[in-house]
Amino acid sequence: MSRSLPISASAQGGVYPRPQLVRPNWHDLAGEWAFDHDDQDTGMSERWFANAAHLGRVITVPFPPESELSGIADPGFHPVVWYSRIISPEDVAASGRSRERDRVVLHFGAVDYRASVWIDGQFIGSHEGGQTPFFFDVTEALSRQEASVLVVRAEDDPHDVAQPRGKQDWLEDPHVIWYHRTTGIWQPVWLESVPDQRIGALSWAPNVPAGNVAMEVDLTRRPAGNVTVQVELSIAGEHLARQSFLAVEPRSQATIQIARQSNGQAFEALLWSPENPRLIDAHVSIIADDGSILDESFSYFGFRSVGVAGGRFLLNDRPYFVRSVLEQGYWPQSHLAAPSAEALRAEVELIKALGFNAARIHEKVEDPRFLYWADRLGLLIWGEMGSTYEFSPEAVSRVTREWTDVVRRDRSHPSIVTWVPLNESWGVQQISHSDAQLSFAQSLYHLTRALDPSRPVISNDGWEHANSDILTIHDYAGTAEELDANYRDIDAIRALVAGMGPAGRRLQLIAREVEGQSIMVTEFGGVSFAPDAADDSWGYTTATSYEDFESRVSGLVGSLRDNPILSGFCYTQLTDTMQETNGLTDENRKPKLSIAVIRGIVSGEGAPLPRVTAAAASSLHSATG
Repeated sequence: MSRSLPISASAQGGVYPRPQLVRPNWHDLAGEWAFDHDDQDTGMSERWFANAAHLGRVITVPFPPESELSGIADPGFHPVVWYSRIISPEDVAASGRSRERDRVVLHFGAVDYRASVWIDGQFIGSHEGGQTPFFFDVTEALSRQEASVLVVRAEDDPHDVAQPRGKQDWLEDPHVIWYHRTTGIWQPVWLESVPDQRIGALSWAPNVPAGNVAMEVDLTRRPAGNVTVQVELSIAGEHLARQSFLAVEPRSQATIQIARQSNGQAFEALLWSPENPRLIDAHVSIIADDGSILDESFSYFGFRSVGVAGGRFLLNDRPYFVRSVLEQGYWPQSHLAAPSAEALRAEVELIKALGFNAARIHEKVEDPRFLYWADRLGLLIWGEMGSTYEFSPEAVSRVTREWTDVVRRDRSHPSIVTWVPLNESWGVQQISHSDAQLSFAQSLYHLTRALDPSRPVISNDGWEHANSDILTIHDYAGTAEELDANYRDIDAIRALVAGMGPAGRRLQLIAREVEGQSIMVTEFGGVSFAPDAADDSWGYTTATSYEDFESRVSGLVGSLRDNPILSGFCYTQLTDTMQETNGLTDENRKPKLSIAVIRGIVSGEGAPLPRVTAAAASSLHSATG
């Protein structure tokens, strides 16, 4: 379907696949495609890319074929799959192509894990990395007068544990904390018609103390003549700044001063936070010598800072206690793909309604549309990489390449406040004994800081830290008394760090004094409660009744929520996920206790609902009692 968007990127409807580089017209290619498995991997030799008649099934894109919403619903081992779709002249017209010189670009939000693309049998290109977007200029490949056949081959070897895969199981049936695989297309596929000389990427880096924002703009090719970049900033219709500069290279940088910030007594009025998620709109134009507009796009950013100092996590240079929840980003009917764009907004609203101000996206790089709602509604996000399961030169190469793309794509989202390239030594299981694995963790820390020096980086969340800006600990103590004992004062935490840690793993591999560090318990809880669940339901401890569940969760959260030494916590987890029944809600997002009770536990009794989520929470409460 074709789309037309408003000129305010901060007020878009949450459907556009690339929310921080918006153009008004685009065409969604979601829907029914031809599909088939290629279990014998004969498709290449039989030239399926040139004859889509081999594909005898129908799939609904962008849902993975393992999922129910795809219409295939086959979670077995199928390492190679093929897709096909007709692209008609009407599709191209719907993408906004109105001039002969316009280029037509085919975008993929994410294809897990390796994709190859053909149009009418002509090879267009390939991409490796299951969590990052890619695109191809397909102008010449598409027929001007008749329909063209788009074919995609996706390869996702379930036994290749050097692939960044997160929680996708290597066994055929999900077990313990691992889930069904997500193969092939799982984020939007779309067409866009664009000028030849255009904006390829934008990034924003606010500097709150200086009252300005650094902007980086990438053009798709070196300017042939004098090209001017013009930037206009506004908030809620109020003009904030305008600046123009000459672009003589494909990549240009500029610093834009925001005049309102010169009044030091009023500088906080523009700051972004979960409580006041103010977004600044940007209109960016590329202008030729003769004054004609070559390209224009719409973007946004949040004016805020994050960091650590004095043993605290800082938001806008003030101590901020992080109340986070572990978010798997998994739905029973669609797996890692969201069941709809609206479901992504509802997820953010649910997290806020339950009293959390943050979410740790776990072992997954999330859809940018989820990040948009976190930006707009106000939710701190911990950006995390999906892990490999082995350490090898191939795994190092793949993680480094894909993580670089992730950070570059998402670094302008104000909601992301922390980067986590590794979790619980996944992919570096012998890090405490291997200099090579420790060096890799350190290199990822420094690489991330090089790409984005504005955020804290956690080298290896949970234990066996290399360099980390926050000391994060995973502690699944079964009772509040056990948690109290571990974190009651700095001496108790120092003893914990000096020993083997709650999971029997050393917490720091590079010695650093505990006092003065920002310390968070970034996994705890995990209380299983599912009265109607099967025998394989799983959690760290098990509640026997609603009353017991409330008592356990309340005790565990309460012991950390009021701790003056910690900078925050992350409760495991938001939702039940397959056999994991340790969510605060079931897999369909129905809370196991009332919204008011969970919110009181998480944020303190009497805490009011945030304005942006009050209506959603009221609806949830009426549905759950």
